[in-house]
This record gives sequence, structure tokens and C-alpha cells, in this order.
Amino acid sequence: MSEQTLTQLGREVRGFDSPDQAVLERVPNPQADVLYLARFTAPEFTSLCPVTGQPDFAQLVIDYAPKDWLIESKSLKLYLGSFRNHGAFHEDCTVAIGRKIVEVAQPHWLRIGGYWYPRGGIPIDVFWQSGPPPQGLWLPDQGVQPYRGRG
Repeated sequence: MSEQTLTQLGREVRGFDSPDQAVLERVPNPQADVLYLARFTAPEFTSLCPVTGQPDFAQLVIDYAPKDWLIESKSLKLYLGSFRNHGAFHEDCTVAIGRKIVEVAQPHWLRIGGYWYPRGGIPIDVFWQSGPPPQGLWLPDQGVQPYRGRG
């Protein structure tokens, strides 16, 4: 992805109807010479069950070690919101989000934890990472408790 003009930050933007339509944007990393971890937490992520059409809820924790680019947070919020009417299984949503962020930001490393609330009485947690973490990167626990009402 080459240098781009931000199309959402500082502007009124209507949400997107699907992840395919959403635009995930990046900005230059002013600390590109430092290895560090950035975390996004989305405690109220929603999507739809592709079979029943019923809503599914999750807490997403996205950790990434930026290289030359940062994910612009407003565009991330709009991208995640685009899943609200999107039918997909938990595993698909979680991995697709992680892969999209890697595609756009090209970080040193990324991991995503999708902590899904029960469907049919079974919570489904999904974890994906882009590869082994860089040596020397501090990796704090994602801080989500095993399911007991999560919260």
C-alpha cells in the first residue's frame, strides 16, 4: 500500500455496510525506529451468525508492533463496525480482521484475540498471530478472563 490521503479522520463518515466496503487507513509511524507494542481493545464488537442471522458479541484485543505505519483508529472503529450486519463465523471474523490490519499496516508483528460470548452455551475464543513475536518485544497478557460472564 502506498502513501495515501486520509479520507475519514476529521470528516463526517457514514458507517459501512460490510467489511468489503470499509476503508482501513494508516498513518506514518513517528517512532518507526523503536520496537514497541500498540493495543486496540474493542469490548463491544458485533457480527451476525451466518446461519441464524442472530447477533454475536465479542471482545477483541489487537496487539501489534508497528513498523513504518500505524493504523488510524477512526478508520479501525468504522472497519470493525462494518461487521455489525455481516454474517460470518467467529473464526472467520477474527482472522480476517487480523489479516486486514497486517495487509494495511505491514507491522513487525500482530496478534488478535477474539473472546466471543457463548453461542449455544459455548464461548468460542479465537487467536491468530502473524508469526513469532520479535525478540525483545514486551507482550503483556491480553487481560481477558476465562468465561464466567466476562465482565
